[in-house]
Amino acid sequence: MANPLYQQARESVQQAKEASAQGQGAELQTAVSKAKNALSSAYANSTTAEQAQLRQMQNELNQI
Repeated sequence: MANPLYQQARESVQQAKEASAQGQGAELQTAVSKAKNALSSAYANSTTAEQAQLRQMQNELNQI
């Protein structure tokens, strides 16, 4: 069974990346904040492999 917090983090990061690509200022800030919270929540409840992927997502988010 998939980790729902991991799924939510992945979706949130994707939304932030899309907002960045569209140049949406206020929406981008909100999306990035949501993604950071989702990543934080997911990390503590993830497997080692998921944690590695979450770190990669965090790196992607930091580049926005």
